[in-house]
Amino acid sequence: MAQEQATVEWRRKKRTRLLVLLSVAAGVALFLGANAHLLHVAFTSQPDCVPHSKAPEESDGKYRAAKSAC
Repeated sequence: MAQEQATVEWRRKKRTRLLVLLSVAAGVALFLGANAHLLHVAFTSQPDCVPHSKAPEESDGKYRAAKSAC
């Protein structure tokens, strides 16, 4: 009887440990996948130029790019 209870307890601990490890692995995979997607989008997208003041004289209180690429 005591041996059966010990076996059940051991299986329960093993199952809990497995679930924790799988949860951690899934979280790490999700984190790495999200960061890989972020890097992919950052390197492959090229945003269009938006209208903005290009010279300090044209500012009229608006923001302007420090170094315009357009």
